[in-house]
Amino acid sequence: MMMDAMDIAEEAGFVSYGARNADEAIRLLESSPDIRVLFTDVQMSGSMDGYRLAATVRERWPSVRILVTSGVRGPEVDDLPADSLFFCKPYAHHAVADAMTRPSL
Repeated sequence: MMMDAMDIAEEAGFVSYGARNADEAIRLLESSPDIRVLFTDVQMSGSMDGYRLAATVRERWPSVRILVTSGVRGPEVDDLPADSLFFCKPYAHHAVADAMTRPSL
């Protein structure tokens, strides 16, 4: 699925980076200040799940657009940080690309 998401981002005009877990994603954000969108799965290996990653990114990089997906369960009321979007799997590619590129959430 990560390659699928990366393809969507590239087709939407972004340079995409892949991270196998939240720790790698945070290292990428720290080293690449040009990152503008985070698209994460809820379930991932490592020190935190996608919801915790989304919250961390919102705290540290408030201008990054956050998109979260899962094929297992949708978010509870407080799972997503403000101005984030959730996509159930399987998601429509055009809907994710639109969310990545629209001016504001």
